[in-house]
This record gives sequence, structure tokens and C-alpha cells, in this order.
Amino acid sequence: MGIAMEPGPGPRPQRAPSMFDVARRAGVSHQTVSRVLNAHPNVRESTRVRVRTAIEELGYRPNRAARTLVTGRDRVLGVVAPRSTLFGPVSLLAAFEEQAVGAGFGVSVVRVREIDGESVRQAVQRHLDGQVAGIVVIAPVASVAEALDTVPRDVPLVTVDGDPDQQLPMATVDQVEGGRIATEHLLAAGHATVWHVAGPTDWFDAAGRAAGWAAALHAAGAEVPPVMAADWSADAGYRAGELMARMPEVTAVFAANDALATGLLHAFHDRGRSIPGDVSVVGFDDVPVSAHLIPPLTSLRADFEAVAREALDLLLNHEAGPDVSQAVHRRIAPVLVSRDSVGPPPR
Repeated sequence: MGIAMEPGPGPRPQRAPSMFDVARRAGVSHQTVSRVLNAHPNVRESTRVRVRTAIEELGYRPNRAARTLVTGRDRVLGVVAPRSTLFGPVSLLAAFEEQAVGAGFGVSVVRVREIDGESVRQAVQRHLDGQVAGIVVIAPVASVAEALDTVPRDVPLVTVDGDPDQQLPMATVDQVEGGRIATEHLLAAGHATVWHVAGPTDWFDAAGRAAGWAAALHAAGAEVPPVMAADWSADAGYRAGELMARMPEVTAVFAANDALATGLLHAFHDRGRSIPGDVSVVGFDDVPVSAHLIPPLTSLRADFEAVAREALDLLLNHEAGPDVSQAVHRRIAPVLVSRDSVGPPPR
């Protein structure tokens, strides 16, 4: 989407004051400014007066983003996304851009190299300074949550795959349900229990999938084996597979993503354990190459388009007031794609 510009030289327009400018003027933290804007009771009256004075002196208007959703002006949505090649975040970003453009919005993306609170806080502030109409944060790790608590409540803000315990509107793949479906599929094939190779402990996706796995085993009265901790890489899956290949009691494994599952298949092959004759494996994400592995991998397919559609709907519904979509969490269950990597346990 192009932006018309007046010809000829001229002074650059002044940047609108930000919450950080108010904080500097008042001599407080930006978290304190946020508390004042949200009428938080635990702020001293003298501090509240200083912040309000700074807001008036600077002409700071925190509700400008919310107004643009209603009036249709500056129809640009800001997205904060990790600078990642992982299938989930990349797919979610692409799906949201497509949904937003289809609804008549432009999209401005700020990618953060490190998925930590300070990086995300700065990225959100860049969008606020740019007066976007609303913000979507792809927030898959725990360190992001605190940064989002400082955003003024009248700014339309939605998280994607964020903290399930945070009081912010969120659209997400139902990770817990996915873990449950994968585990129940392996139990239904006749396996006494299912082992789990988990993703990084600070990722909500990994925690949700592990919780679904454990819940399904508890519901079936099956033994819950120790979790095999890993990251999201095929190399980590290979290392876990080398260990599991030495354990004859391992006959079924749910891997937290398809890269881990790919590493498992490789390790089991190298150690002479056949798939699915000796060990059955289920992954998560259903990346395009999964159908072409040997054997083709059974996996959970997430509907990223549906998640993006729900995120956009939550964002647009914010125009009716800051509390309308408060704490609304919309979860889209993944679908099992059954292939040849699952069979009955060895006799």
C-alpha cells in the first residue's frame, strides 16, 4: 500500500509523544504511566498528578490507535513477530498478513531477534509511535507476558499463541487438545503408554502439548514416562532417538514438532529400530515434507488461517470498548493427519 507524499523539501514531521516520553517527563517508569492510564489503585496521588501533568504538557493521547479502528483512518495493523524460521511462527505471520490485507488493512511487521520482554516492549512501542490501528503480538514464550502488561488498555492488542493465563485477548492453536489427540491415537493403536519428546520449557506451545499428552495418559490409566527435554530441532530429536533406541520399552513416541520427529526417525533407523514395526511416532505441525519422510509421518495439522481470522476478529471487536474482548481466548483444535508411522506395538 503506497503512501502519498508532498513534493519538495520540508521539515520532517514531529513524532507523536509516546508513553516513554511521558515517563521521562514525569520521572517515573513507563509501567507507572501505564498504571495511571489504567486507573490502577496502587499509585500515590502525587505520582498520579506528575504523570497527568506530563501527559497534558506533551499532548500524549494513548487512545489514538483505538480511534483509527473506528474511523477507518490509518488502517495499518502492527505485528510483532519473532525473527524465526520455525514453521509455526512463520505460518501464523503469513496467515495474519493475508487475512488483514483481505480486510482492507495494511500490515507493518517488527521482527525481534530475541524473544524477550525488553525486545518485545520496544517493538510494541515502535508500533504505538507509528499510530497503528491495532497490534498483534506472536508471543510464544513466557518472557513476553510482562512486556504486554504495560500497553494501555484502550490500545487494541491481541496475542497469538500467547500466555494462556494472561488477561489479554488471544487466538491460538489448541496445543493441549493436540497433545491429547496425538497420545490417544497412539494408545488406540494398542501401545501401553506413550513417551514424549518435548519442546523448550519456556514455550507455551511446548507446555500445552506436554500437558495434553500427560492428561491423555492419566485419563487412560497409563503410566506417564519421564519427559525427554529438547529444543525444536531435528538434531535434538536425533539425540533423544539415540537414547530411546536403547530402551526396548519405548514403543510409541509423541514428538512436540515434526523436526523432532524427523530426528527420531533418523536415529531409530540408524539403530535398527523399524518404524512402525518397533516404534510408532507422531509429530506436530504437519510440515509439507512430513508426507515424504520414510515412512510418511503421522502429525497434527494446525489451521493457521483460522487462528489468524480469529485474531483479526478479536482486534476489530476492540472498537466497541476496551473490555469487550478482554480475556477472550479462542482456541482452534488441530487435526490428526494419519500416515504410516503409527502401527500396533511389537509382539
